[in-house]
Formats: sequence, C-alpha cells, structure tokens
Amino acid sequence: MKGFWKYFRKKLIWYFVTFLIALFLNFLLPRLIPGNPVDLLLADMLSGVTDTARATEIRQSTYNYFGLDKPLIQQFFIYVNNVFHGNLGRSFNQYPRLVSDILAQSLPWTIAIQLPSLIIGWIVGNILGAVAAYRKGIFDRIIFPLSLFFSSIPVFVLALLMKYYLGVYAHWFPMQGAYDAELMPSATFTFYWSLFRHWQLPFLATCLVMIGGQAIGMRSMSLYELNADYVLYAKLLGIPENKITKYVFKNAVLPQITGLALSLGTMISGALITEIVFSYPGIGTQLVNAIHNVDYTLISGCTLFISITALIANFTIEIIYGLIDPRIRAIQMEEE
Repeated sequence: MKGFWKYFRKKLIWYFVTFLIALFLNFLLPRLIPGNPVDLLLADMLSGVTDTARATEIRQSTYNYFGLDKPLIQQFFIYVNNVFHGNLGRSFNQYPRLVSDILAQSLPWTIAIQLPSLIIGWIVGNILGAVAAYRKGIFDRIIFPLSLFFSSIPVFVLALLMKYYLGVYAHWFPMQGAYDAELMPSATFTFYWSLFRHWQLPFLATCLVMIGGQAIGMRSMSLYELNADYVLYAKLLGIPENKITKYVFKNAVLPQITGLALSLGTMISGALITEIVFSYPGIGTQLVNAIHNVDYTLISGCTLFISITALIANFTIEIIYGLIDPRIRAIQMEEE
C-alpha cells in the first residue's frame, strides 16, 4: 500500500492545483464579458431619476456593496475566501437571491434529465452493442449504423430536430419549459403529467446519444474479446458457449463501467446544451441567462459547480484505478 499512498498524494496535489486554476478562471473569465452588471441591475431603478448626483451616488453605493470598487486582485482573494466558507455571493440579475439557493433549485431539474438518460442509455446501449457483436448478421447491420448515427450527431442538433419534427410539426410533445405556463407547482395529477410531457423530449435527445455511444463502444470491446486467444482456447477445451459468453461480457463491460462513472460525474455539464434548446430550468439555462445579464456571481457559481463535479469524478476514478491495478503501485515503488 506504500506505492498507493504515494500515488494518492501525487494525484491529490495535482487535482488541488487544477482546482485552484479553475477557481481563478471562474473568477476572471466572467469579468472579461463586455458590460456591467451594476448598470443592468440599476437600469429600471435609475430610469426615473433626473438628479445626476443622486444617480451617481446610488451607483457608487451599489459598487461598494458588491465589492466591485476594490482592485481586481483584492476582489479575487475575497472571492476565494468566500468560496472556502461556502459563500458564492448574491446574484446581480436575481438580487437578493443567493447563488447557492439558485443552484440548489436548478440542480434537481438537471439531474431529472441526465441521471435517467445516462443509466437507461448505458444499459440499453450495452445490450444492443453486445447483441450486434454476438449475433452479427441482420442485428449488426441494423444496430451498428443506427448507433453510429446517434453517437456521431451532436446532441444539440438532435434536440433541435426532435423539437421541430416532434414538437412543432407533429405536436406530440411540448417544446420548452418544465411544465405548462398556466400551472402552479402542486401535488396534483395535472401538474405531474405536465412535468412528464415536458421532460420526455430532453430525456430522449440525451438518452439516444448515450445509447449510440455505448452501443458502439460495447460492440468494439466485445468483438475484441471474442477474437482473443483465451476465447479460442476455451472453445478448444469444450467449455460451453454460454459460459464463454459470460466471461467475454464481463471483460468487455469493464471499460464501459469506467465510462459510466465519468459520465455520472460530469452529468451536470452534459445537460447544458439540452437545457438551453428546450428552455429547461436547470443549471445550463441559469448559466446562459447569467451570461446574457453579465451576472458575475451566478456565472462563477455555475462554472465552479460544474468544474468541481468533473474534478471529483475524475479523481475518484483515478483513485479506484490505483486501488485495483497493481501495476500503478509497482510504478510508484520503482520511482522511489
């Protein structure tokens, strides 16, 4: 385990450095967007103020309140201190709402699309990929081209096509939002049915792309394993076909499990485009609205949350690899 702990420390240091870089970029990049959040915040308030001195005083006091009157480097250290104390600030555009409250409200909508689509897409995709590799023939000729199509098409293109043909043209599904605009959230069948109808298109768009990618990956891994020497050797020994197939599937599915773990860790960022296309009230929609309104704090909060989830997912996978792969521990011992 000595080699593993060395591996763990090195990974922890590198990921912490990466986190600090992400923290700096999350602070800096929103402030490079043209525009001023204070002017947008005070636009309506100052529209009727004719006293220039009074308007300047209000604007300056707002700058002071949000800390925008301080030098940029000082703002950064205040931001870092607040982040490590769990304070992401207040949104400019949705003032006085806390950024953490906005993220907490938006996160369930994002998970509602991504989590089912990732899990169902992974299961269905791997089954289809395995069937295409094992059964070949007509199965492979149908499954492979369809999987290749769905894995190659960008999710936003598929979402737009589905929105037009299934929403605008066929009128089968609602085209935007999470529920009908005339409804108020309530524990009623009408509201839950509206939620389900609005959820279907974003789910399908994300799930189909996931199915295509997983089917292609599983088919390739299964074909590789089926042509491996141990399969031929097992057949020569007279081992039953179904038992060989079970071993092949176990070996082929291991990389797919890794892919699923990474997808689950990055599912927050994976839903951004889908949410934007369908105006679904998740973190992606909040991020786009924040950029449109030059909302520094909300942009930083969204991107920081996405960065942290991606870093945690990758770090967790690397640590698991370090635990189960003895070659990694051996390399660390050799470097000492």
